[in-house]
Amino acid sequence: MVPSSLPAMSQRVKPRLRATLGSAKIKAAAGVRPELFAAAMTALDQHGAAIKRHDRIAIADFSLASSKSRLHIVNLSDGRVLNLLVAHGSGSDPDHTGWLKRFSNAFDSNASSRGAFATSDYYVGKHGPSQRLVGLDPTNSNAFDRAIVIHGAWYANADMIATHGKLGRSQGCFAVGEKDLTPLFDHLGKGRLLFAAKA
Repeated sequence: MVPSSLPAMSQRVKPRLRATLGSAKIKAAAGVRPELFAAAMTALDQHGAAIKRHDRIAIADFSLASSKSRLHIVNLSDGRVLNLLVAHGSGSDPDHTGWLKRFSNAFDSNASSRGAFATSDYYVGKHGPSQRLVGLDPTNSNAFDRAIVIHGAWYANADMIATHGKLGRSQGCFAVGEKDLTPLFDHLGKGRLLFAAKA
């Protein structure tokens, strides 16, 4: 799948951060927990050889409920942030509370994995247009073979929150709303970092 156009970003960084925006690595991003952003930037440094493009990153903050826009796409050159809903795996939330309880890297766990991922190629599969991910840490090293990918899903649409107060669950994939998939692909693309964590 070929991404179309870059979407307008949803937030601007706070004025006090503007002095940092000329560098390739800003020190914080609006709407992203500072400690999680710092961990993502550390991961970007640690996995620099595997991450081809360092201009934008994605951060999935699984400390938040699935009803919150917890997938943050951060432009590191100007600090803009695109915030999207994202589902977690059913194995991470077996009681379907809307909160991620645990991570797993195990096959057949249907759980989300934590750590650094590299975004890879696009393909069309059972969920339609999708993007493969390569796990870069021991906590997500099975991601590619588990087919943990980015894809769109009806159960990750915003209207699920109005009806049920939470999103549905994936089988461990980063499932976003059907209308959010193209903006996500447009902005994140291939060869970039997706960092997922809770604490």
